[in-house]
Amino acid sequence: MTKQLLKPRRLFLYSAALMLSACGGASTGGQTDKTAAQVVMGAASSKTVALAGNAFITSAPAGAQEEINSSGLANWSNSGTVTSAYFRMASAGAVTLGLNARLAGSNNSTIRVTVNGTPFLVKLSVNGSGSYQVGTVNVAAPGYVKVDLQGVSKDGGYFGDVSALQVSTTSAINYADDAANYYWSRRGPSVHMGYTTPANTEYFYNEVTVPAGQDPEGSYYMANGFGQGYFGIQVKSPSERWVLFSVWDADGGGKTTLVRKGAGVVDNGFGGEGTGGQSYLSYNWISGNTYRFITRARPDGAGATDYSAWFYAPELGVWRFIATWKRPATTTYLTGAYSFLENFIDTKGYTGRRVSFGNQWARNVSGAWSEVTTARFTGDATVTSAQRMDYAGGLDNGQFYLRNGGFFAGYVPVNQTFTRAATGRQPAVDVTTLPQQ
Repeated sequence: MTKQLLKPRRLFLYSAALMLSACGGASTGGQTDKTAAQVVMGAASSKTVALAGNAFITSAPAGAQEEINSSGLANWSNSGTVTSAYFRMASAGAVTLGLNARLAGSNNSTIRVTVNGTPFLVKLSVNGSGSYQVGTVNVAAPGYVKVDLQGVSKDGGYFGDVSALQVSTTSAINYADDAANYYWSRRGPSVHMGYTTPANTEYFYNEVTVPAGQDPEGSYYMANGFGQGYFGIQVKSPSERWVLFSVWDADGGGKTTLVRKGAGVVDNGFGGEGTGGQSYLSYNWISGNTYRFITRARPDGAGATDYSAWFYAPELGVWRFIATWKRPATTTYLTGAYSFLENFIDTKGYTGRRVSFGNQWARNVSGAWSEVTTARFTGDATVTSAQRMDYAGGLDNGQFYLRNGGFFAGYVPVNQTFTRAATGRQPAVDVTTLPQQ
């Protein structure tokens, strides 16, 4: 779940300056691997890109022990493990790479460093200086540069510990440099669509489609958000998916309580990013299918507001009731309608995801439906501080869409308003007969 957009975190930006050298080449096996040969660099700008905030274990055999921790890549003993680090170049041009690394547990090791598909061999030594040259590549267009690390040979237990990339280029570069918030930058950017709805909206309706192949583990496709909670679908694990509806506790400490819930729905409290009541239905929704969501907010006349949620899957053919939660010290109808897309597992922050939101409608307290066609594209603090720039949103085939993760090149600047064409397809549902259990 995300509350980051509501409580932006403070950012402390910093960078380091290092001068690097370029490398020549040699051949090993069936690949062209390049080893170091020093040349003189020009007046390139140099940065230190810490693996702690910019790298992931992207491939690992069963039982592998490698990890990214606060110091970078550690426990590197398996030659089958691939670690990938990323930084973004604002323009095309040459880039020279080095490594900040140390060798313990072996006397010598050889590793392969692959920069946007170009491999280099780097030899680490227990008596090394800690700074190792890698090589120079030409980057053809603006976008993210991917640097893969993989072990080749060693005479002891470990290939080495790597703390950072040394990056030298005439291009401006972007990378996560706020050490206090590496957890968030590794999760990746969260992006939102905020809808313009009429006053006294009691019900909000939305349709959500996750394209095939855009549903990695850790994804949350939040369909119906509002000022006090949110409702959507998640990929909890490779074998489990949820329909999740949560309502935060009231400001000042008033506790949200369950009024009722639907069949098969689990309810509990949540913490971490705020506190409140959580309800979910374990349901293996399918990418490529379109799902429908309805939320309702109605004051109870005694100083609290009841929030309810329903979910419609084409595989079921019926509306499923999720839950009704009562939030104290709150008297309101639905406000602040929005959708968001996020990754909630930091180790999966290198994966990409996309979602489409279509045919939004609001129903007021008098029972009149009105189509919602305008939305504003925004991002969280990871976006606004340029810790990550792999995000996008806007219009596609008459629907709003959001995209994040995967370190793609073509980001879309936030704080834009988009208007889709009206469909005229009022929801085919009688809200007065929606199930309550």
